[in-house]
Amino acid sequence: MAHGHHHHHHPNVDAATGDRRIALAVGVNVLLTVAQVIGGILSGSLAMIADALHNFSDAASLVIAVWARKIARKPADSEMTFGYARAEVVAALINLTTLIVVGLYLFYEAVLRFINPQSVDGWMVVVIAGVALVVDLATAALTYAMARDSVNIRAAFLHNVADALGSLAVILAGTLILLFGWTWVDPAVTLGIAAYVLWMAWSEIGGVVRILMLGAPPRMVPEAVLRTAEDVEGVEGLHHAHLWQMDERTSALDAHVVIGPGAWSEADAIKMAVKARLHADHGLEHVTLELECAAHSCVHPRRIGH
Repeated sequence: MAHGHHHHHHPNVDAATGDRRIALAVGVNVLLTVAQVIGGILSGSLAMIADALHNFSDAASLVIAVWARKIARKPADSEMTFGYARAEVVAALINLTTLIVVGLYLFYEAVLRFINPQSVDGWMVVVIAGVALVVDLATAALTYAMARDSVNIRAAFLHNVADALGSLAVILAGTLILLFGWTWVDPAVTLGIAAYVLWMAWSEIGGVVRILMLGAPPRMVPEAVLRTAEDVEGVEGLHHAHLWQMDERTSALDAHVVIGPGAWSEADAIKMAVKARLHADHGLEHVTLELECAAHSCVHPRRIGH
C-alpha cells in the first residue's frame, strides 16, 4: 500500500548559524564565479566559463531558496488563504528554468568552439579549477549539516558536490591540453557540463510542475487512498475526490463521503475515524470531507474530481 511522506526534523543547526553558513557559501561562490570568468576569458577556456556559470546559478538558486523559505513561513491571511508554502515551489521552478537556459547556452557555445577552435592556456585552467575544487568542497561542507533537514538546502548541497565533479573535469581538460595539446577537450568537457545541467534540471522540473498543477502526490495511489477510507465501518463510498500536494511536504484530500444506511447518527465519529485512518496509513494531515447520507447522495457522481 502506498504511503505518504513522513518528515522527522533534527535541528542540528540553529537558524542564525544556518543563515551565516548560507551567506558565507553564497559569498564564496560569487567570488569564485568572478575568478573563473576572468580566468576563462584570459585562458580561452570555455569549460571554465561553463563551470563558472554553473557555480553562479548554484549561488543564485541558494539565495532564491532561502528567500522563498522565509516567505513560506508566513501564516495564511485573507490574501493567501492557503498560506505561502508554495513560494518554495515557485522558487524551484525559477531555478530549474534558469538551469535549462544556462545548459542550452553552454551547448550552443561548445558547438561553436568545435567549429572555430581557439587556443587554451592549460596551466591557468588547471590552477583556477584546482582552487574552484577546494571552494566547492568547502561550500558543500558548510551546507552538509543543514542538508539533512531541508530539501532546498539538500539540493544546493548536491549542486556543490556536482560542481566539485565539474571542476575535476576542467582540471582533466587542462591537463590533457598541457600534455597533448588537445584543445578539442575543452569544448568536449563543456558539452559534458551542459548535458549534466540539462539532465539535472529536466529530471527535477517535472515534480515541481506536478505540484503547481495540483497533481496527486507521486508516491500515493489515489485509488488505494480512497479504498482505505471506504474500509472504515459506516462508510458506503467516496466520490468527487481531489488528492493533491499543497506543497513539497504536505498532501491533502477533499472528498464526499457517503454514510451507510442507519449510520447517520454516527456520522461525526465515522468522519473522525476516516481522517485517523488516512493519517495513519498515508500520512494525510489535511483532509476535508463532505458527508452525505446514503438516501440523498450525489446522483451518478465521478469517483475522481467533479
